[in-house]
Amino acid sequence: MSDPQQVLSARVQHALVAAFGADYAGADPLIRSSQHADLQSNVSLGLAKKLGRAPRDIANEIVAHLDVADVSEAPEVSGPGFINFTLNGGWIAGQATGLLGDPRLGVPRTEHPRTVIVEYSSPNIAKEMHVGHLRTTIVGDAIARVTDFVGDHLIRDNHVGDWGTPFGMLIEHLVDVGDDSPEAGLLRTDPNAFYQAARVKFDSDPVFADRARERVVKLQSGNDPATMELWDELVELSKAYLRDTYARLRVTLADDDIRGESFYNDLLPGVAEDLEAKGLAWLSDGALCAFPEGFTNRDGSPLPVIIRKSDGGYNYSSTDLATIRYRVDKVNVDRAVYVVGSDQALHFRMVFAVAREAGWLPAGKQFEHAQIGMVQGKDGHRLRTRAGDLVKLSDLLAEGVERARTLLDEAERDTAAPKDGGLDLDAIAEDVGIGAIKYADLSTTRDSAYIFDWDRMISFKGNTGPYLQYATTRIRSIFRRAAIDQADLNGPILVTAPAERELALKLLGFGTVVTQVAATAEPHQLCSYLFEVASLFTTFYEQCPVLKADDEATRQSRLSLCAAVLRVLTTGLGLLGVPLPERM
Repeated sequence: MSDPQQVLSARVQHALVAAFGADYAGADPLIRSSQHADLQSNVSLGLAKKLGRAPRDIANEIVAHLDVADVSEAPEVSGPGFINFTLNGGWIAGQATGLLGDPRLGVPRTEHPRTVIVEYSSPNIAKEMHVGHLRTTIVGDAIARVTDFVGDHLIRDNHVGDWGTPFGMLIEHLVDVGDDSPEAGLLRTDPNAFYQAARVKFDSDPVFADRARERVVKLQSGNDPATMELWDELVELSKAYLRDTYARLRVTLADDDIRGESFYNDLLPGVAEDLEAKGLAWLSDGALCAFPEGFTNRDGSPLPVIIRKSDGGYNYSSTDLATIRYRVDKVNVDRAVYVVGSDQALHFRMVFAVAREAGWLPAGKQFEHAQIGMVQGKDGHRLRTRAGDLVKLSDLLAEGVERARTLLDEAERDTAAPKDGGLDLDAIAEDVGIGAIKYADLSTTRDSAYIFDWDRMISFKGNTGPYLQYATTRIRSIFRRAAIDQADLNGPILVTAPAERELALKLLGFGTVVTQVAATAEPHQLCSYLFEVASLFTTFYEQCPVLKADDEATRQSRLSLCAAVLRVLTTGLGLLGVPLPERM
């Protein structure tokens, strides 16, 4: 355990028991950052009423039973009853040195691993991904990476849209053009073009439209082998497009993670039948509806969840309920994180409510909607092209890489340092451009909308991907100039200057931050932490000479501190899925 907040929390808890008895073993020590010390405990204020004593007296009693001499200077009671801790520089240095030999950098493995499904990305088959899929894909992948890292049994789930009425139209168009034609190849390179061509025929050719509707019936019956074979071809062609897109985004989703709407099709009738049998769903205007308690329209009338449409078809709610039953009954998940847009918040609240009322979602199962805010243009509305269309994800990524290359070219022209002719600027631009887009997304609170601003995100200044990427390449540059391998640096780390102390202390919080991100599914917390680390490293680098340190012990200490910083930054950015070029 290296995080001082956790260490002091444990010590204060022991002191509480020693001072006031076992009834206080579960009290939160309330260790927080402070302007007057490194850390502060506010626990005394909350215990005053229960103990019937003044908070300051309680604080003094706690301090009298505290054993923290190996961690901090003597605790001081201030104000109405705050307990202030100033950490020992030697303890900070020792813990920072310990990080060099810890492959997990202080991140504990969960003691009780759970089975966790993270559902993310979820595009529609045979349609090109657009900017609306950006955040669900990137944020979801970071949540999945962190969940896996802390030791839970992770299941990635790409709940793609691969079923329904449009597929009759698409299959019929595939029949017309042939699966080995250039037009069919668009499913790999430009799915929207294929879809739009099918839509034009559907709208303008009544014969084609009738054939498409007939094909839908054959598809939904599941009894026509020729139709199912064509549907399989359509899906496989689209998978190739998704593989290329995910590879460019450095997203960990694979074909085996796809479990689309079609997977649950056979379960839908049972959902309807069971809800009817339990008295939770009944016909309303010809549709089978459930009315979960607590949800009403503006006029106060019950708000329905449509289970089966009046034409006998099923919808997203039906599929989502079937998905919940499958995940609980067949996969036995303990937690399911749905990384989906905020506009679906009511839908998920109502679907979860129906599942609970039906007994399909027991109290011990944690199903949650990790809401994703909208990506906006500078006008404050959904990001669109000048023509008013949603921005294609492929176009967005291409522009990001192009702008990154311009940034790198400008930086190379401006620097007086000798040029490294061995650099592949195109490959670096790919890493910087993709990394900038991903980091800008991840560093924003996930349920908040944010304005997509190229100038802000593709910059070496501020809380940006390029700034953090550059921090890692700067440290690698130090090692190259020192002609030393990072792996050979094992301390000891010494704390001899304020900038060293602050940087080393910040490194000790890595484990707690990663654990919090896993618990809350909020990657922006890790972004904020890594930016603080990189900023403190910049201050350290400017104030504490590394290669030209006054003596060899200080030089080796500072090289080791650089190694610890690099490991924290690369591990953290790796958990976020941000690519890291070796040089910039």
